[in-house]
Amino acid sequence: MFRTALRNVLAHKARLLMTVLAVMLGVAFVSGTLVFTNTISDAYQKSSAKGFDQVDVAVQAKYQENKGNKVGKTPELTQAMLDRSGKVPGAASAIGVVSGFTAIADKDGKLIGGGFQSEGGNYWGDKDARYPLKTGSAPHGKNQVAIDSETARRAGYKVGDKIRISVDGPVLNPTVTGIFTTDDGNVAAGGSLALFDTATAQTLFGKPGTYDEIDVKAASGTSQSALKAELDKALPKGATETTTGQQLADDQAEMISQSMSGLKQGLLVFAGIALFVGTFIIANTFTMLVAQRTKELALLRAVGASRRQVTRSVLIEAFVVGAVAGVTGLVAGIGIGAGLRSLMNTLGATVPDGPLVISPGTVASALVVGIVITMLAAWLPGRRAAKIPPVAAMSSVHAKATTKSLVLRNTLGALFSAAGVATVLAATTMDGSDGQAPMGLGAVLLIIGVFILTPLLSRPLIATAAPVLRVFGISGKLARQNSVRNPRRTAATASALMIGLTLITGMTVMAGSLQKSIDKMASSAIRADYVVSMANGNELSPDVDKKLNATDAVTATSPLRNAPSRIDGTTEYLTGVNGSAIGKLTDLKIDSGAFKVGGTQVVVDNDTAKSRGWKAGSSFTAHYEDGRSSRLTVSGVYEGNELIQGILLDNSTLTPHVTDPADMQVLVKTAGGASSATKDRLEKALGANPAIKVQDKKDLSNSIAKSFTLVLNMVYGLLAMAVIVAVLGVINTLAMSVFERSQEIGMLRAIGLDRRSIKRMVRLESLVISLFGGVLGIGLGVFFGWAAGELLGTKMPTYELVLPWARMALFLLLAATVGVLAALWPARRAARLNMLAAIKSE
Repeated sequence: MFRTALRNVLAHKARLLMTVLAVMLGVAFVSGTLVFTNTISDAYQKSSAKGFDQVDVAVQAKYQENKGNKVGKTPELTQAMLDRSGKVPGAASAIGVVSGFTAIADKDGKLIGGGFQSEGGNYWGDKDARYPLKTGSAPHGKNQVAIDSETARRAGYKVGDKIRISVDGPVLNPTVTGIFTTDDGNVAAGGSLALFDTATAQTLFGKPGTYDEIDVKAASGTSQSALKAELDKALPKGATETTTGQQLADDQAEMISQSMSGLKQGLLVFAGIALFVGTFIIANTFTMLVAQRTKELALLRAVGASRRQVTRSVLIEAFVVGAVAGVTGLVAGIGIGAGLRSLMNTLGATVPDGPLVISPGTVASALVVGIVITMLAAWLPGRRAAKIPPVAAMSSVHAKATTKSLVLRNTLGALFSAAGVATVLAATTMDGSDGQAPMGLGAVLLIIGVFILTPLLSRPLIATAAPVLRVFGISGKLARQNSVRNPRRTAATASALMIGLTLITGMTVMAGSLQKSIDKMASSAIRADYVVSMANGNELSPDVDKKLNATDAVTATSPLRNAPSRIDGTTEYLTGVNGSAIGKLTDLKIDSGAFKVGGTQVVVDNDTAKSRGWKAGSSFTAHYEDGRSSRLTVSGVYEGNELIQGILLDNSTLTPHVTDPADMQVLVKTAGGASSATKDRLEKALGANPAIKVQDKKDLSNSIAKSFTLVLNMVYGLLAMAVIVAVLGVINTLAMSVFERSQEIGMLRAIGLDRRSIKRMVRLESLVISLFGGVLGIGLGVFFGWAAGELLGTKMPTYELVLPWARMALFLLLAATVGVLAALWPARRAARLNMLAAIKSE
């Protein structure tokens, strides 16, 4: 039986080619994901580990937890602590580390590194072992800076150049005195690093005389653990915590691994979708192969082969197909992994140098996925093959689905679908994250139910295309009859395309609805013409608000200043605003009371009011970080949103209690409204600072929407793999169907149907099946998009459903295009069949 199975694989290699390709694509996706994420993770881990070569023990301030009404805070690492650390037994040296956000502009005034990876720090003395100088000398004084070699290369800077930098608002123009090399992970990832002398860094980052960290180097013969023990004895207990360099490297490696884990899991989900779609093709292929070889299987049964042996022979064929797909998919996946890494470098996302990582786990995963998926999908056709009675098969009487099996299938499909719809609808009534798991379960149940019911749905839905198909005469009539001749085969072929389009349509509906809700939120909640913020989301200097207030055409401004407080023993963040102007800059809906902010009067959002049991007129005591407190009164309760929420009070009340005042945003109202000229004037008033964003309402909504638009485009690209697999399925089904109907096609040719009509018949059959899958996919996608939107609506009051009709029409056109392209080869093959040879075939 083993030799028989191998001969069958070789005999049907052309028919199994599409199956191999379908599985190979899924395996390539899996192995490519593993190779890519393992390679990137390994490169970052090795790069970050080098960064801890000069650190044997790191001393950091330990956060003092909130207690009662006392706001928690982090103590300072002083010069005295640094001096003491350098003198403990076993310490060779100790340096103080200061760090903070520092944006560097290129020669065109644009921000280098995108803001989120723009860092600054201190260069220790004249020679800092952490940052070996490539050219130039160490920076001294507030007008000198050293920059990393990658930033210098990308921007074209050299020693002696003046550059524009920003820490928290004001623009600085220091001279580059040195260019250094570094293993810093942010720089390796495309960011920038600027270093000042220690005193300047402390002043710029608001930490005069203090440090963020103390790095201690061990003397020769002293272990990291021994040095750590000595430091623990010497430094104040409870105020500091010490960590060995090895532990820091391990923690960093773990953090990198966890961050890559999310990417890996996301990519593997899409690989799983492609493989899931591939199972339809595998099952369809083996079902058709079994149907075409009924006489051969009957002969095997007649000469003594048992049912188990027949099933085993089919599974052996599947094993060979899966093994070939696994090996070729692994090779293709290695190429994909290498290509993705090169693509990241091309797109500017710099990745540290390192070898391509192909772990034993990746190789095993590729082979296991390829073989197991194929054998599982082929098991049911193999089991059916074993049940064919030898006499019936020898008589060419193919076993058809019994009425009982069809009733059972349709009943099961109806139950799954009803359970799925009910679960999804129930999830829409839940609150936010509570409904995510039930909705996911309901979606899976509904997709399974629709798949089971697809044969039942195929006849009425395809029948609706009959009037259009009549236009094509006898070719159209034959195409319609062929597409419903075997509903299960049609269902399996259409379902592969349905799944991909369901996900694509659902994501598109959600994206369009979110964009509309964000636009509505920005226009309804804010009256300000502009919102000013840092490019990386960091805090702004209070000087920004002062400069904007002094600018012509500016009629009102209000900084949004956050500060922690303790209220009734729990932490609550307060937002300081300009009480006299905030009403002109926002348009918040008032649920109760009045919108009055000033003195001890505050307004709170409805969620906070509900959780604390407050209403208009309620009073509470807020305890500030400086240890003082004040009694505040709720003047009104407003409807919060993603842009403005929480407790709003006047800055004149809040700021005296804040140690280091800083603003998250500044709202700006101008006399002439938003215009390009006004925006230019505001940017010039801020020194054309590359680190500061001046956004109008449209810019604000676009920046918020940009993140999920990027995700949507990535999803389109990743789901393209599932669509490609679906195309292979349509091609495979049509090609095997043409082979199966060779005699019938020969008879049609003999009675006068020409080659062109034969081609048209096959193409129309493919088109009908693809559009059937497309209609089901788009319908399910709209339902899931609506349901997910209902869930989002509990957290976003401005959410409303937007159906992207143009996109959905495009998706339907895509399904039609899939059908036309998939039919090219099978239609050509059908038209080229020799008429007499086809009639004589069995």
